[in-house]
Amino acid sequence: MAERIIAEGVQAYLGERLTSARPLGGGCIGEVYRVELVDGTPLVAKVDREGESHLERESYMLRYLRENSELPVPEVHHGSETLLLMEFIEGTNEFSEGAEHHAAELLAGLHGIGGAAYGHERDTLIGSLNQPNPWTESWLDLFRDQRLLYIAEIAHKAGRLPLEDLRRIERLAGRLEDFIDELNPPALIHGDVWRGNVLANGNRISAFFDPAIYYADPEIELAFISMFNSFGTAFFERYAEIRPISAAFFETRHDLYNLYPLLVHTYYFGGGYPDSVRSILSRFGF
Repeated sequence: MAERIIAEGVQAYLGERLTSARPLGGGCIGEVYRVELVDGTPLVAKVDREGESHLERESYMLRYLRENSELPVPEVHHGSETLLLMEFIEGTNEFSEGAEHHAAELLAGLHGIGGAAYGHERDTLIGSLNQPNPWTESWLDLFRDQRLLYIAEIAHKAGRLPLEDLRRIERLAGRLEDFIDELNPPALIHGDVWRGNVLANGNRISAFFDPAIYYADPEIELAFISMFNSFGTAFFERYAEIRPISAAFFETRHDLYNLYPLLVHTYYFGGGYPDSVRSILSRFGF
């Protein structure tokens, strides 16, 4: 079924014929295939038979990054709700020190792209979840209302976050200004930088993919990177040479900002993620 959708899409949108479609690793959001055309050109195809992964929005985000930044992302050849066809890029998810330095340079450059406010011109995605992005003058307002409270409510309604924990998050959200008192101006972020969404060739990063873009305080991007140790000391040292990082980020704010991805993972996977949320809430007295 998926191969037929891909073959028909390749013919209809690219005017080409498909010779093979082989499943790739990943595919948490939709089904992912390495596609080869008759002339030998490789592509990546994502298929969502039900249209629930919002692949059109993913294609929008990739195109936005290509058009508005120097971040290397795959070129999109076609994007609809059920099919995404994009450039195949070689690479590995293992990063040398040189690759970490390059990643720091690329993300520091991305974070140098400013916005008129926090948010975005349209809602984007985190995974397949809607990520609301109303233009907002206050970073604390956006982070509180459209990230923490929004995703906590969704995780609770899905039965993954108990009511007691939702109430604890609400209490923390009401006192964010006690903990986040240094704010950076709006900056474009990738939004979902972890090892599985980055490819490297030797000492160079070849691609970032699966974005969750919006204009944010870039510390939230650095926090997510630190959460899964996607990059290490080499990355943070090189990044800080380009864009200084406040000591308070490492002491306090990276835990607060990581509540958002932890709640996203709570919604999707449950498991030990709610315990990680509770640990951070306890650390701050909630």
